[in-house]
Amino acid sequence: MASHAPDIAHHAALDARMVAAARGIKVLTLASWPVQLQQRFLDGHARGQDLPPRIEYPKHDFSDARRELDAIASAADPAHPLGAYLLESTRSWSIAAQLLESLGTPAAGVHSATLYGRPDDPLPGNGPTAREAARHFIDIANELDRELLAPAEQVTISATALQLQLQAELDAYFGERMIAVELDPDMIAKAAAGARRIRLRTSAQYTDYDHHQLLQHEAFVHSLTALNGRGQTVLGSLALASPRTTATQEGLAVFAEQITGNIDIERMKRVSLRIEAIAMALGGAGFIDVFRYFRDAGQSAEESFASAQRVFRGVPLDGGHAFTKDAVYLRGLIGVHTFFRWALGQGRLRLCRQLFAGKMTLGDVQRFAPLFEAGVLQPPRWLSHWVSRANGLAGMLAFSLFANRIRLDHVSGSAPDFEL
Repeated sequence: MASHAPDIAHHAALDARMVAAARGIKVLTLASWPVQLQQRFLDGHARGQDLPPRIEYPKHDFSDARRELDAIASAADPAHPLGAYLLESTRSWSIAAQLLESLGTPAAGVHSATLYGRPDDPLPGNGPTAREAARHFIDIANELDRELLAPAEQVTISATALQLQLQAELDAYFGERMIAVELDPDMIAKAAAGARRIRLRTSAQYTDYDHHQLLQHEAFVHSLTALNGRGQTVLGSLALASPRTTATQEGLAVFAEQITGNIDIERMKRVSLRIEAIAMALGGAGFIDVFRYFRDAGQSAEESFASAQRVFRGVPLDGGHAFTKDAVYLRGLIGVHTFFRWALGQGRLRLCRQLFAGKMTLGDVQRFAPLFEAGVLQPPRWLSHWVSRANGLAGMLAFSLFANRIRLDHVSGSAPDFEL
């Protein structure tokens, strides 16, 4: 079999070493803040005292892991698709390790920008920057007539109720208990997903949009790609949330919300506010400034703290520094959307399914195409409904390809005439 060829076996062994070396390099886990900081800050805020949190990060030493990653990179063949993948992956893990070793210092922000980019980076296709796109969505959300919102869009449910709903839906999808939905009182984020569990913040309130967004985003992208990655015998690292795959993972997850009709303008606004806040922090705004920016944008004090801590986790709080991970959402969405349209135009829609075979980049899935054909890499066992229905996906993308030919700047300011 092709999977037993010497070059495949060589790189599979290197990949197994990389998985072992990267095991403790968990950026989001180790850079996160304890939930007690949030309550302490909110108690002060309620008394009219906004004081920046004080965070002491533990010291980490990943020098052994970084040496092993360097050795793996030296042994990989850059001309081989698996070797090229390993070279890029080991570099990403090494930068992530350096970020964790420099938590609380300006260097963490520098490493973050290397891994995730910055808000002023251009979007795919040399388009506008992520920050310009963010301002576009914020402006549209602010102009929306609030009276148009249906009552159902304003009703919230508890984390417990959402847990029961999501668990029933996931059990029905898999036909068994594959992913457990759990409540976590110690989370600051509203939700997080792994291969076998999805956690919800116990104190949070969720809307109907949140419900369906979490199902499509967390479960049917983040969890499914992790589960499918675990089924890969040659590249076990495809089950890992590598920093270099973040843009594609988040872009694919937001695209899933979009194509299933489960993204609302408020969700786009929340994502966009984070990008603007990162730009503010890089420009000199401190934690309190960013917290108040979210408050002024209409978020509750609790959500404003959660949003601000996303911007400042791992970096100094006095301005000029930011954790830039949230800059990837719009860039990833545009990249994935563009890739899917390209795949349809090239008659290679199969690549869109293969993107679910593990956590990979858009470049990875293209270089891996011969390996899927040869049976070295396995196709995804689990697929979201929208990507498994090729005709429906092709129909939406075909319309998008044609609609993009229409130049809105060539349409007059008044509504165009339509004849039916």
